[in-house]
Amino acid sequence: MSRHFCSLIFFLFFTTLHAQSYTSTLENYQAYKAFKGKPLSDKFSNIESVKVIYDLERQKMYYFNSSRIRLHYDFVTDYLGYTKGLEVFNTDNYSNTEKGREYLLGNLNHIKGTNKWIFELAASDYMPIAVIERFYHLVVQSTFIGKDLKFYLNNPQKLEWFQENKFKIPCVKSNFIFNELRYQEVVSGSNVGILKQYKIKELATTTPNPDEIIILDGTPDVLPNVRGIIVNELQTPLSHLVLLGKNRKIPIMAYTTVFKDPNITKLMTKKVELKIAIDTFYIKESTKKITSKTLKKKKKLIVDNSVTDLVDLEKIHKKGVNSIGSKAQNMSYLIAISKELSFKTPENAHAIPLYFYTSHISKKSISPLIQELLSYPNKDSIQWINKQLKKIRDAIKKEPINPELIVKLDQTFKNASFKNFRFRSSTNAEDMDDFNGAGLYDSKTGIKGDSIKTFEKAIKQVWASTWNEAAYMERELFGIDQQSIAMGVLVHRSFPDELANGVIITKNIFRENFAGITVNVQKGENSVVKPEKGEVCEQFVIYHFNTGTGTDDFDVDYTSNSNLNNNDPLLTRKEISNLFLVSNKIETKMYRYWRKNAFHPVDIEFKIVGENRDLYIKQVRPFNE
Repeated sequence: MSRHFCSLIFFLFFTTLHAQSYTSTLENYQAYKAFKGKPLSDKFSNIESVKVIYDLERQKMYYFNSSRIRLHYDFVTDYLGYTKGLEVFNTDNYSNTEKGREYLLGNLNHIKGTNKWIFELAASDYMPIAVIERFYHLVVQSTFIGKDLKFYLNNPQKLEWFQENKFKIPCVKSNFIFNELRYQEVVSGSNVGILKQYKIKELATTTPNPDEIIILDGTPDVLPNVRGIIVNELQTPLSHLVLLGKNRKIPIMAYTTVFKDPNITKLMTKKVELKIAIDTFYIKESTKKITSKTLKKKKKLIVDNSVTDLVDLEKIHKKGVNSIGSKAQNMSYLIAISKELSFKTPENAHAIPLYFYTSHISKKSISPLIQELLSYPNKDSIQWINKQLKKIRDAIKKEPINPELIVKLDQTFKNASFKNFRFRSSTNAEDMDDFNGAGLYDSKTGIKGDSIKTFEKAIKQVWASTWNEAAYMERELFGIDQQSIAMGVLVHRSFPDELANGVIITKNIFRENFAGITVNVQKGENSVVKPEKGEVCEQFVIYHFNTGTGTDDFDVDYTSNSNLNNNDPLLTRKEISNLFLVSNKIETKMYRYWRKNAFHPVDIEFKIVGENRDLYIKQVRPFNE
């Protein structure tokens, strides 16, 4: 038989399969490929999926074309004659019993570029174990995959059953998938630029050109002003790099094998177009014009120095952001909200107003250095700018603080039941609608009565961080008038006994037009927003499958579990429920305080603290999409 004839047979077989809407078996990968589509959720960027239904009455399997038919419900209505409506379908076919079910609904997933095959139910499906195992074996028997198929534990109940050794089928947690990730969309989009490669350590002395798309051997502390960024390490989805990248609206991706990809290597120093999508990316040589960014009009911030005393945040501060900064002002709102809801805010919360910073930097040893920086004509000399920024920071830390401020702090906290206090940045240039400032400024701990970790040292370190390289550069990029920047300080008790910490975005960031919130959480005080190399945090989406409002009427869909916690869940279902209810109410109430009609997601930072595992909310700000 000729090679041409064999190719023709294969072509006809593949074309016939692709034209079909469904099949009862998948005999090989080509059959799977003909029916595959994208998963409904973008929680993993390297998955292809075929949806599967077992009709309990007909006792028949249906693998259906998942690129043409997106939902299980669409298939049963269009091909199996189902007429009872979506709500009844969901109630009956995702329940915790076989009684009343007409169908078993699943997804046959494949990790691209591997031999890993995963059988997954919707996180909202509470199918009993015996039925899951029966369904699993039906898939094994009707596909080419056989016993290599693994069942994915994607919600708390399934993980709990697994911990209790109730499953008799091979099961995997999220790390089975997550460890295979090679590509990750950080910020989607496209741009044209000159492709260049830099080492992270080079960025301290070298400034990439604004017309470049750059490849880096790690995660930068300062986000360069470029057309696009490729890093070789995966990112926590709510890390500072991600938040700043979204704020900048430049395409950013992680690609762990970027330095081994010959297709990228051959494009170095050439003009390329980079397109980043959720499940893939494209990079190719281009003749398109590199459009230069238009410089933003200088935005002058308001500094109100009329508040000259510590501000107790137990009451909502009337003078607002212009006198105490965004973070402190938002804390006063959070404290008011906490009196109505089941969460705590950090005790002894006070604000050091902008007045004290403004007075401090007006001293002769500091002010001329700032003026010299801001009047410097050669803005491209990164080495000179960085040296000058360090001079400013050192001068701020060297000058004695106004002793009146320390007296006020000592008096305010003399009867406090805590000795350790956290001093946090609260500038008039962060936590804004168009400028989140994530990770630009520093937080420091001061200990009452301590001779080394003094209140004075902590305050001056926070003040000095106004002139961090990353903070200065980001403000320049966004056209913020550097003369009008001022630093307030939010002070409250610190948390040496935190059991977990995390970030919530009040949006399902992995599935468009599908309600929910996204949570990243990590064990102890290990950072979610700036993790150490190799650390994987716990990530999940919480959502109502139908329209329920009860405290237990929600579903949890895991993307990853913490590798610092043996890939076991960090939070209980009760704690997750509280996060879900509290975060949505915080979003609504904050927009009332901000007096804005158009609701957008908010970014909330939280901690689980102490023996009672209390929920503390420590920060809220707009989430800039």
